[in-house]
Amino acid sequence: MLSDIKIKSLKPQEKLYAIADEKGLSLEVSPKGGKWWRFKYRFDGKQKRLSLGTYPDVGLKEARNARDDLRKRIAEGVDPANVRKAEKQSKGDQNSFEVIAREWHHKFKPNWSDEHAERTITRFEKNVFPWLGSHNINDIKAAELLAVVRRIESRGALDTAHRTLQQCGQVFRYAVATGRAERDPSFDLKGALPPARTKHHASLTEPKQIGGLLRAISGYSGSFVTGCALKLAPLVFVRPKELRSAEWSEFDLDKAEWRIPAEKMKMGVLHIIPLSKQAISIIQELKPLTGSGQYLFPSNRTKTRPMSNNTVNGALRRLGYTKEEMTGHGFRSMASTILNEQGWNRDAIERQLAHSERDGVRAAYNYAEYLPERKRMMQSWADYLDGLAAGADVISIRKA
Repeated sequence: MLSDIKIKSLKPQEKLYAIADEKGLSLEVSPKGGKWWRFKYRFDGKQKRLSLGTYPDVGLKEARNARDDLRKRIAEGVDPANVRKAEKQSKGDQNSFEVIAREWHHKFKPNWSDEHAERTITRFEKNVFPWLGSHNINDIKAAELLAVVRRIESRGALDTAHRTLQQCGQVFRYAVATGRAERDPSFDLKGALPPARTKHHASLTEPKQIGGLLRAISGYSGSFVTGCALKLAPLVFVRPKELRSAEWSEFDLDKAEWRIPAEKMKMGVLHIIPLSKQAISIIQELKPLTGSGQYLFPSNRTKTRPMSNNTVNGALRRLGYTKEEMTGHGFRSMASTILNEQGWNRDAIERQLAHSERDGVRAAYNYAEYLPERKRMMQSWADYLDGLAAGADVISIRKA
């Protein structure tokens, strides 16, 4: 491995030579003394190489960070060489699709979660820019856009094809709004793709089955932290990522509230979870163990990161539930189904599930909508689950 001291000690030789760092990164030293960072990688079975700049303009730490970013792109199926080529081509045309798409992405990503922003730009880099990136956005026709999304469809990724078409439309409409395009060609492609199949997360919705699951969770013999996450999951029914990344600073046990910041939510809006007495009891039991750290449910390896996204699902498998029977995300479907059957206000349920609000501005100002009713609903839901766990024959009574 290289170090700054070692790099500074490298002297020019009669011929060009290279000193390897790690993970494909190396430093080439020219006969004239120039030092160039190089990154070697394989893509689609071919050996490739990229320049990462010169030393000392690009330091060792910067070069390694750049290498790690490129390796991440490669793992996602994006060839960095194609991205760089498209960027060079697009620089000559500020109205190119790629230039405008990246501008759109940069403008709107503060409203998105980091995961959504990363997934969006990767989707463009992998599926769109190689074919349309260098084209003037005003010259792109519906047939060219259709060819791009059909290429995605042909590999069986129909949902990705629909999402790509939708986001391309957003880029075109942004270009129209900023005076760089006359119309959105994606409008002509409505119905051009087969409808995407709705994916349902495996869940239990029969009261007797739910009772059995809750009793199994109560007897979980693995990690105490994981057990607490399992117990809390059905009481708050947030998305798995929101649960595992829960931070102590977000909880006010005196107000019985968990407030998830907008930047951690899928739709970028602050979300309030009223905490039932049962939920507070679990959190208080956990606090002596992890309360001095950042996360309620830290990783087993380091307290500076939350538990893995597979931890809850892995615990459910350990309890004997297959992925076709129950998932961490399934607690949301469970709550939605039963609460609707019980007759609670559908809008209050949807707000508690933090489902997407079509009007982003309205959502930003209405995160506390139906909060008194949601507080009653969450306590009623926790009491209902207690009854199921106790094996009682609990009948769903419609809420007046």
